[in-house]
Amino acid sequence: MKVILQQDVKGHGKRGQMVEVSDGYARNFLLPKKLAVAANADNMNKMVMQDKAKKAQMEQEKAEAEAISAKLRECIVKIPAKAGQGGRLFGAVTSKEISEALEKQHGLMVAKAKIVQDEPIKSFGTYELRCKLGHEVSGTITVVITEEK
Repeated sequence: MKVILQQDVKGHGKRGQMVEVSDGYARNFLLPKKLAVAANADNMNKMVMQDKAKKAQMEQEKAEAEAISAKLRECIVKIPAKAGQGGRLFGAVTSKEISEALEKQHGLMVAKAKIVQDEPIKSFGTYELRCKLGHEVSGTITVVITEEK
């Protein structure tokens, strides 16, 4: 019997796949637990429409990520920080502070988890930070740490 999986089923396939299983397994396990639906014309059409909608959504999200990436190249985020002697900051500038400053100064929403810092920022200067925006798209933020007055 052919069924369309509604959830991942170990040993048979992933969600949205059409697989061939024995009649008893389908009738007694998959269908009653709503892990699958019978592969009739109506359900197959639904599966195709869901695939198209999912692909369209992914393309839209990728386009949005690329647009944000292009805007990030032009942005310079200025963050004032307190420091002691020798130009060393009290603490470090975190991804959260960078994300909040980016939103205040340029109106761009980038989650703090998407900002990649190889090492903590602990001194004044200009830094290039990478952002993983999703769908294999990344951008670069220029961050300038200045002395707080």
